Amino acid sequence: MAALRRTQRTEHPAPPAHTGVAGTGLAVELTGVRRQYGRGAGAVHALRGIDLALPHGSFTAVMGPSGSGKSTFLQCAAGLDRPTAGSVRLGGTEITGMSENRLTELRRSRLGFVFQAFNLLPSLTVEQNVLLPMRLAGQRPDRSRAAEVLGQVGLGDKGARRPSELSGGQQQRVALARALVTRPDVVFADEPTGALDTTTAAEVLALLRSAVDRLGATVVMVTHDPVAAAHADRVLFLADGAIADTLPRTSPARIADRMRTLTAPAAHVGVAA
Repeated sequence: MAALRRTQRTEHPAPPAHTGVAGTGLAVELTGVRRQYGRGAGAVHALRGIDLALPHGSFTAVMGPSGSGKSTFLQCAAGLDRPTAGSVRLGGTEITGMSENRLTELRRSRLGFVFQAFNLLPSLTVEQNVLLPMRLAGQRPDRSRAAEVLGQVGLGDKGARRPSELSGGQQQRVALARALVTRPDVVFADEPTGALDTTTAAEVLALLRSAVDRLGATVVMVTHDPVAAAHADRVLFLADGAIADTLPRTSPARIADRMRTLTAPAAHVGVAA
């Protein structure tokens, strides 16, 4: 599988709205983020005060036991859910108090999403699926840009195909191309290799890694797989809605060892930073 080809970002400057706060260099900032569902004795505290700052051009994996808050974290960080308290900034833009219309516009133009189920529209061609974020954002579809990102994920000759004509791994590559087409501030990936075999998963993870290293993308990936997490610059571990630990880029074995301590009964007593 060919790696992503290096793209000179100066040839395609991002709009001013994407540059964020001058000097911060941060793609994602969460400050005191809490998310509570329900009230009283039956309240569920999905997030219990998350403080996090992720720089542009970084790859972060988020792991944790079932019920640790991984999905809620991703939804709040991506503006898909509103925190009960705290602040979320994306590319330097405060999104916590945004109207739903402005949030929708921001997600379409400045964020990319890759899901386990691919979420491609079967009635559209590969090229049309890739260009969909531009259409939804009210932008003029740029076919040359679609060809560029499809070439970067190794599907330059598949633009006229339908998703049903592609393998699962190829469909996930289309989803990645779609996520990258608008040059987003952040790509959020939710179990992107969960439906793929080991070999195909490795190819998709290599593409995500190359998107960071060669294109300067910022990736936040929720995963249960230590092998997938080992591709990231940093692994963030959640337990009981709080950050339990972080590890710099390391081996799958070390990540798996840390996960085992989180899933042990004693791990739910407190948080070891």
